[in-house]
Amino acid sequence: MIRLVIVLLLAGLPLLTAAQAKEQKAITIGTQLQLHSAILGEDRTLNIYLPADYTASDTVKYHVLYLLDGSIDEDFIHVAGLVQFNTFPWVKRLPPTIVVGIANTDRKRDMTFPTLVKADKEKYPTTGGSARFIDFLEKELKPFIDKNFRTGGGNTLLGQSLAGLLAAEVLLRKPDLFNNYIIISPSLWWDEASLLADRPKFDKVHPATPTRVYIGVGKEGQTPTTPPRIMEDDARMLADKIRAVHNRNVTLHFDFLPEDNHATVGHQAVMNGMRLLFGNTPEPSTH
Repeated sequence: MIRLVIVLLLAGLPLLTAAQAKEQKAITIGTQLQLHSAILGEDRTLNIYLPADYTASDTVKYHVLYLLDGSIDEDFIHVAGLVQFNTFPWVKRLPPTIVVGIANTDRKRDMTFPTLVKADKEKYPTTGGSARFIDFLEKELKPFIDKNFRTGGGNTLLGQSLAGLLAAEVLLRKPDLFNNYIIISPSLWWDEASLLADRPKFDKVHPATPTRVYIGVGKEGQTPTTPPRIMEDDARMLADKIRAVHNRNVTLHFDFLPEDNHATVGHQAVMNGMRLLFGNTPEPSTH
């Protein structure tokens, strides 16, 4: 009898599995769009995460986080998850936030300005296109997002490594383009750290609106340059350059995470950046 019961149970497993399979639903965290860029001369993939309560017809104006390295197989899924967590009502470190993940086509081209280092030009022949990519952000992407989604609650630019270099370039050269900057492990060694020698385009007057900056870096050691530089020292130099402006509208947080390296610092730095830049936030505007 016991054997018969076991056989009957085993025989029923395929039916149970089939019934379960019919009930399966896909888990989605966002929507993928294509935007043609006349500036870049190509189509760009955008991965969009919307807050749970988002509807196209409501009156809420949402904060937007623009995520560099925003491909599905890069940073989009886990950053969107961190945004979801930090916008839970019982956490409330972020206002309800739209995430715009910008998928890469040629990362080294878009994230770098021209270099005078011969070895880097030979190794990475397509580099040097950051000015056009920043134009794309300003003149095509942001207007597209503003037109098609309920924005108006401020915006943030987030980038790590080479994308952190791009975010730092935007901050120093076009600071009014975003309200907040989360810059993680920026590759400031590029072009013999020439960006660190630049005079910031903001002063005691500009940016005219409150701008919050988070710079996070792990214990990451030497850069891939000859001679080598120290990643965390360069990040500190960037923070010192921003502090030296003494602009009351700029709030800066420098965060050294000694237990993390270049590969592991991302998640913790994003969490720290959201906490330090936003903390507990008010309800989004409905005006």
